[in-house]
Amino acid sequence: MKRYNWQQKDWRDFKFSLVGLEDTLLLFAEKLGRVSGLLSGLKEDTRYDIMVDIILAEALKTSGIEGEYPNRQDVLSSIRKNLGLPTAVEHIKDKSAEGLGEMLIDVRKSFSDALTEKKLFAWHRMLMRERKQITVGGWRSDEAPMQVISGAIGREKVHFEAPPSSEVPAEMELFIEWFNDTAPGGNKELKNAPVRAAIAHLYFESIHPFEDGNGRIGRAIAELALSQTVGRPVLLSLSNTIEADKKSYYTSLETAQQSNEITAWISYFVHIVLAAQAEAEQLIEFTLRKTVFFDQFREQLNERQIKVIQRMFDEGLDGFKGGMNARKYMDITKTSKATATRDLQDLLEMGAFERIGDAGGRSTGYICSILPDR
Repeated sequence: MKRYNWQQKDWRDFKFSLVGLEDTLLLFAEKLGRVSGLLSGLKEDTRYDIMVDIILAEALKTSGIEGEYPNRQDVLSSIRKNLGLPTAVEHIKDKSAEGLGEMLIDVRKSFSDALTEKKLFAWHRMLMRERKQITVGGWRSDEAPMQVISGAIGREKVHFEAPPSSEVPAEMELFIEWFNDTAPGGNKELKNAPVRAAIAHLYFESIHPFEDGNGRIGRAIAELALSQTVGRPVLLSLSNTIEADKKSYYTSLETAQQSNEITAWISYFVHIVLAAQAEAEQLIEFTLRKTVFFDQFREQLNERQIKVIQRMFDEGLDGFKGGMNARKYMDITKTSKATATRDLQDLLEMGAFERIGDAGGRSTGYICSILPDR
């Protein structure tokens, strides 16, 4: 038997069983409905806040999986700009961050459109706009093998080798045809959203059509498949869930690329989608708690306190590590120790903060009353 899926006679004839996944797929559908219900009851600006938070998490984590770390503020500004929302930054310095935000918003806005070569090239140009040393907005053409490698120089391990560059145009023509045929209304429609997303991601990654950016575009394609199949843009971050255990992701992908019997991969990816949906639900509930918090305390807070609390909220569901203390407060607000101590005491007395650690001791810290203790 040939080593990789694309070298085998049954390439593209993906086989799998959903036995044992019925409850998981049903739970995904239930959570999808619950998230829709939660969002429908929110004010428009709150819905946008949640959308921005989730897209930002996806942007940062999809790059983090590849070992790249774009400027967070520039990504946020790009997302807000492309959503037509006000942004505090007029000129975005990190062009790769700008392109990443632009691509993810375009995936969301154009989810109902058919996938085309032109669209994939446009996403690649957005993502790689600052790269001069590679082909941008076109399939890879280098004659050297496209390999996924790990390990130190001289001790490399080849995890996967993609089809030769000469085969990429034909392979991608067939992939695009498959993707559109399995969309709603297609002649090979796949009605199960997580399953279609799983196959789309594996199929695309196995072709590895670009010189760089395949992982990020491949995860965007998985999100696109989910959105098309459920009939609206999904509100979740696959990359945020994947990044939490990158080793399992790469191991599962490597195993799946050795055969076209992909039941194990489908199971892995369906559970990733479910976990991502659960995290999205938690984030929505967290945002609701933030809204209630500010409704209750905003009129009592000064500008320094608002700045510190917003900084703590920026850490999201994980909470602000170690809690807030006078030294951190001083660093964030550039104020004196006396002012920091007084502001923190005020927050404690009004019920906005809770104390953690030893009262009055060196380990004294504070958390927002709605945030987890980290």
